[in-house]
Amino acid sequence: MSSAAGGMSRVTPRRIMRGHTSWVNSVVHLPDGRHITTCSRDGSLRLWDLESGSQIGEDWRDENKVGLQSMALSPNGKTIASGNDDRTVRLWDVETRKAIAKWMGHGDFVWALCWSADGERVASGSSDGTARVWDVKRGQTVLRIETGHKWVYAVMYSPDSSKLATGGNKGNAVKIWDAKTGERLTTLKHDRMVCSLAWTSDGKKLISGSSRLIRIFDTATWQQIAILEGHTNVVNALSLSRNNRLLASASSDSTAHLWNLDTNLLVGPPLQHENELWSAALSPDGKVLVTGCQNKNAYTWDVHAILKDAGLDDLLLIGTNVAPKDRLKQKAPQDDLGIQHTHRSSLSDKSFLEADATTGQFGGLDELSPTFFDGMEADVDVRNQNFYYLIFIQISVLPVLQCTPPFLCKCTPRSSFLAPPPLST
Repeated sequence: MSSAAGGMSRVTPRRIMRGHTSWVNSVVHLPDGRHITTCSRDGSLRLWDLESGSQIGEDWRDENKVGLQSMALSPNGKTIASGNDDRTVRLWDVETRKAIAKWMGHGDFVWALCWSADGERVASGSSDGTARVWDVKRGQTVLRIETGHKWVYAVMYSPDSSKLATGGNKGNAVKIWDAKTGERLTTLKHDRMVCSLAWTSDGKKLISGSSRLIRIFDTATWQQIAILEGHTNVVNALSLSRNNRLLASASSDSTAHLWNLDTNLLVGPPLQHENELWSAALSPDGKVLVTGCQNKNAYTWDVHAILKDAGLDDLLLIGTNVAPKDRLKQKAPQDDLGIQHTHRSSLSDKSFLEADATTGQFGGLDELSPTFFDGMEADVDVRNQNFYYLIFIQISVLPVLQCTPPFLCKCTPRSSFLAPPPLST
C-alpha cells in the first residue's frame, strides 16, 4: 500500500484493472459496494469486481460501437446513462448489461451527465455548447439551454434538483440555471475553463475544478470561500464523500488528491499515475477511490488506510458534527478577503511507473417499461456520480501554451483529435 523512496512516502494502488483498449473516461460504484462499472473511448462499458480487480463477463456494447466519454448511475442504481461520440445519450440496464434507449439531439460529443435526485430527469452537456434536460420515461428533451460555453464539460444538479450548474470554456465560468425554466440565476467567474463540479448534499456549497485550482462557493451568497491548491494542471473530476468531509480530485497532472474539507487541506501524498486522469469516484462508504486513466487502466486506492495513516479515522463518520482533533490548529490560512488558500504539496510528483498492487428510441422502444422508476424514491446519494471530461484546448483558451506536433496541436478542432493533447501550464 505504501512505500518509501528517497525518504518520501508513496502510496501505491490496491488493484489495477486492465482490459480497456483506450482511455478510461468514467467510473461508477454500484450499490452493492462490491462492483464498479467503467466506460472508455474503446466503445465499451465493463463490470469489475472491486476486491479482485477482475472483469466480470463480457464487455457491454451496442451495435454502433461508439466511444463513450461520460457516464452516470441512476439514483436507484438500476440504469447507467452514457454520453457518446456519436452525439447521443444512451441508457443501459445494469442487470442485463444491454442498451435500452438512445436519445438524439446534441450536435457534438456528450461530455457530461447527471441524474436528478428523483431519477426522472437526466442533464447532459456537450461540445455543441448546450446543456439539455431529458425526460427519462419519454426519452425527450424538455429543456435546452444555450449555455454560452463553447464546450460544456460539466453539469451538476443541486441536491433538490431545482438548479443546474454548468462548467466549460469560453467565458471561463460556472453558470447556475433554474432547472425547470432554463433561466440563468448567476455566473461564477473563473480565470480558466471549468471542467468538474460537485455539490454538497446539504446544498450549501458548490465545488469547481479548473486549471490547477479547486474553488468552493457558498451557495447562499455565491461568494468564493476557499481555494484548494495542489494540482499543477486541469482538474478533470471531483468526488465527494456522503458526509461532505472528504473530497477526491483527479487531474491531467497524472495525480489524484484527497482533501479534508473540515480544514481544506490535503490528506496524504498525491496518488501518482502513469498518465492523465479523467475520472475519480469514491465508494459509497468513502473507503475506496477508483480512478480512470488515459493509459487504459483503472486503479483502486485504499482511502481508509490513507486516512488512518494521517490520523483522520473520523473523517468518514456520518451523523456527527464533532470537530476532529487539531481541526482549528490545522485550518488553511485566509487571505485579506477571507478566502482560504491551501499550500501546494511538496511531495515528489514522479510516476509510480513500475508499481503494481495486487427524441429517443432504441431497438424500436419509444418508452421505458412501466417499472423503470421502481425504487427511484429511495433515500439515495447522487453526489458521487462522476462526470468525466476530456480536455481539448485551443490556443484561445490557454494562450500560454505552444503548439506541439500537428496531430497534438491545441488549435485543432476537438472532433479531429485521435488523442487529447497533454496539457502543460
